[in-house]
Amino acid sequence: MASISFRDVTKQYEGAKTPVVPNLNLEIKDKEFIILVGPSGCGKSTTLRMIAGLETITSGDLYIGDKRVNDIPPKDRDIAMVFQNYALYPHMTVYKNIAFGLTLRKMDPAEIDRRVHEAAKILDLEHLLERKPKALSGGQRQRVALGRAMVRNPAVFLLDEPLSNLDAKLRTSMRSEIARLHRRLDTTFVYVTHDQTEAMTMGDRIVVMKDGLIQQYDTPQVLYDSPDNLFVAGFIGSPQMNFIDALIVEKDGKLYAEVRGHKTDLLLIPESKAAALKPYVGKTVIMGVRPEHFMPVANLTEDNALHVKVDFKELLGAEYNLYVYIGEEKVIVKMPSHEPLPEDEEIAIPVNLRLMHFFDKETEKAICH
Repeated sequence: MASISFRDVTKQYEGAKTPVVPNLNLEIKDKEFIILVGPSGCGKSTTLRMIAGLETITSGDLYIGDKRVNDIPPKDRDIAMVFQNYALYPHMTVYKNIAFGLTLRKMDPAEIDRRVHEAAKILDLEHLLERKPKALSGGQRQRVALGRAMVRNPAVFLLDEPLSNLDAKLRTSMRSEIARLHRRLDTTFVYVTHDQTEAMTMGDRIVVMKDGLIQQYDTPQVLYDSPDNLFVAGFIGSPQMNFIDALIVEKDGKLYAEVRGHKTDLLLIPESKAAALKPYVGKTVIMGVRPEHFMPVANLTEDNALHVKVDFKELLGAEYNLYVYIGEEKVIVKMPSHEPLPEDEEIAIPVNLRLMHFFDKETEKAICH
């Protein structure tokens, strides 16, 4: 049993005015792959290090399984941690690096050999066992660090930004390798990253953090489709969601979002969102539109048109990002590269009204999706 439970956990460093992590309550299920994501300084690595026992808990209780571990040293927590810098011993071979923790425990040499070769086979390291770290690529070193954690058969794997030192292509392949490893080992993984693409593609559930507080904790799809607030909406998705001020107006019994740019656009609010927005008639809200939720120009109607000034177009192969302005607001529109667009400086583009999000301008909380 390797569930993890934070119960009113606070971490505050001596001399600091405010805690890094205030009153954290978080339940991680046995065998889940959980991602802690957020900007630098949000408390995600501190949270991971508290699980590992590398940071003391100021107050509250931390459980691994049914055991309270606040005062249990790291070596007795049945966890293994993979660091950002791999932390390999440069003078040791790959074999000895992987076997190091087992050797310290004075495990039977035959069992050590079996576990090392089993991990090396899974991670495609068998042909590298006699090499030293300096003779390995970044991806190979990362796999050695994973192998060293694997051979201990821990109840919990902790991974602290393990891919941040790799190039973009290698990060993509290592993401799938780590996800595959989780399925094979069938144990609990807690993974820290600031990269929301890693979070979306790897985790069973994602914990989005800001200033030590959990903003939302749910599956990747729910975070994408139904963000709880403006911060989550802007953090999840690439390119990030566009935010546009819109006045809610009522006309002929229907609600519209009035957007003022170089022309005033009235976007018809679908009936599914109208009830939630009815109390906001006459008020300005924040309208959220993901770059991929604009539509082909052929779908343009009077009720879904946004009039924009084109800044420039960024070709990405199968698609492009169109950078435009609505008044002073810069907006990104994602379109297929085969989509014909006028070369004019000013164009009208349609938006998928069903997929728009609306947020309260004062509280920044979601009104409707």
